[in-house]
Amino acid sequence: MILYAFTWTEFAQQLAAGIREGAIYAGLALAIVIIYRSTRVINFAQGEMATFTTFIAWSLMNHGLSFWTAFPIVLVIRPVENAPVLTIVIITLGLALLLNGLMSVIWGGANRQFNGPFSTRTIDLGSVPISVQDIGIVAVSVGLVVLLGLFFRYTKLGLALRAAAVNPESSRLVGIRVGWMRALGWGIAAVLGAVAGMMIAPVVFLDPNMMQTILLYAFAAAVLGGLDSPIGAVVGGILLGVTITLLGRYVGFIGSTLKLPAALLLILVLLLVRPGGLFGRVAVRRV
Repeated sequence: MILYAFTWTEFAQQLAAGIREGAIYAGLALAIVIIYRSTRVINFAQGEMATFTTFIAWSLMNHGLSFWTAFPIVLVIRPVENAPVLTIVIITLGLALLLNGLMSVIWGGANRQFNGPFSTRTIDLGSVPISVQDIGIVAVSVGLVVLLGLFFRYTKLGLALRAAAVNPESSRLVGIRVGWMRALGWGIAAVLGAVAGMMIAPVVFLDPNMMQTILLYAFAAAVLGGLDSPIGAVVGGILLGVTITLLGRYVGFIGSTLKLPAALLLILVLLLVRPGGLFGRVAVRRV
């Protein structure tokens, strides 16, 4: 049941807010997709990894470093990589709990202001005020997927990483070091998570649980777009952000409390039609 009056100005404002929210989900969804492409497992610690690196950046900035000085330092953090799939899943769950506990012990549970790289001032596009920060977050997400697309399509390293993920046995036969490729995938995902954390913290405030809800939306965005598609992660994130923002505003019984269940229901319906997501592919094996 629609409970709110519709105006084009307000719709445009809600659309802009949804795109901003979607870009936030897309940043973390990209990291999830890269891990999946590299190892065929889901990293359940991705949110805590991103938060942990953001706390390190916050600490460095509090000791006099600028954002752009702290930024490259925190990108070097990387988790474990070469283990059986079930072991990695268990390790990522344990790592998530460990990092969350460490953050609470080291930095406490209070919310903190994180000063990001973009201004919070607004500019008017027509009658819609949009902050420079929102534009920056969207631009970073789009820029990351373009760089990843070029990397995976046109570089030998990117092609080797894709080959090692799809067919590790054949890759070894042609000289590809599969273990190194998996490590590279974890490293790239850690970098993407760190970037996502430092883009998100200025919007939602920094605390040890900052990414927990966002991680659920990021998983949903990755599944929506296709778990093996970086482009799908961004498109899925933006579609998800726009959809739940509009549903929360215009469908009265959903509001802010039922956004996630509504989004997951819509994704479930889509997956019944396209099991691989919007841009993913379903593997078919001949018997």
